[in-house]
Amino acid sequence: MQHKPFSYLFSISYFGARFKGWAKQPQQPTVEGKLERVFRYVLGHEDFRLIGSSRTDSGVSCRQGFVQLFLKEEFDFEPILPALNLNLNGEIRIYSVRKIPRDFNLIHSVKQKTYRYFFSDSDSFHPFASAFLTKVTNSNTLERMMENSSLFVGKHDFRAFSTISGNKRDYVREVLEAKVFKTETFFLEFSPEKVYCFEVSGTGFLYHQVRKMVHAIWHSSAEEIKLRLENPHAQWETIPTAAPNGLVLWQSVLDLDD
Repeated sequence: MQHKPFSYLFSISYFGARFKGWAKQPQQPTVEGKLERVFRYVLGHEDFRLIGSSRTDSGVSCRQGFVQLFLKEEFDFEPILPALNLNLNGEIRIYSVRKIPRDFNLIHSVKQKTYRYFFSDSDSFHPFASAFLTKVTNSNTLERMMENSSLFVGKHDFRAFSTISGNKRDYVREVLEAKVFKTETFFLEFSPEKVYCFEVSGTGFLYHQVRKMVHAIWHSSAEEIKLRLENPHAQWETIPTAAPNGLVLWQSVLDLDD
């Protein structure tokens, strides 16, 4: 990338159900792959490099994320934003662009992320609502889910609430805020009468961490959550991973020197 001295920062959002995650995969629709194809088409060349602020999983949506693009020559992107969005077909949207220093490191500059997970325990759950929500059965009461979520706040070893990776050594992460509440964010014709949201903010998250925390909030006791956090190296039964369709990367906060 050293021969591409110009760098630009784009704010984006996308609907995760259309993609098999962020990272490119052979013969699979991905966010990174579609962005590269559209930039290649609109710019008329492929002499660029893209980096995303977050590598979301298959089916996970993003309300506010960022993409950094490296180019060999300086370029004015403002006039072509409509063309980029036209070719992204509404599945991905670019909201803004700004020129940034070449040495700006997008991944290391993400100082906080907020995820929201939307779900419902309604008996009248319509299949159309599954585009945005997860149907949960036999879950804890709202009061217990609120209590469970608060237990995750602070700096903990979350290996008992993540998918273990063979080369991963550090499982300590800091959760700044975690809560469950009723919401009308998706108050649409097919929305169930009760929709809940688990919102969690932190400085960084492990693989499947948020979705495993969600399952624990639904079905675990406060005592089990406490024990898992206090004894992360114990031989715990693996916590199931909640479905991806309810998860949204709600906000990404960058450390920008403005």
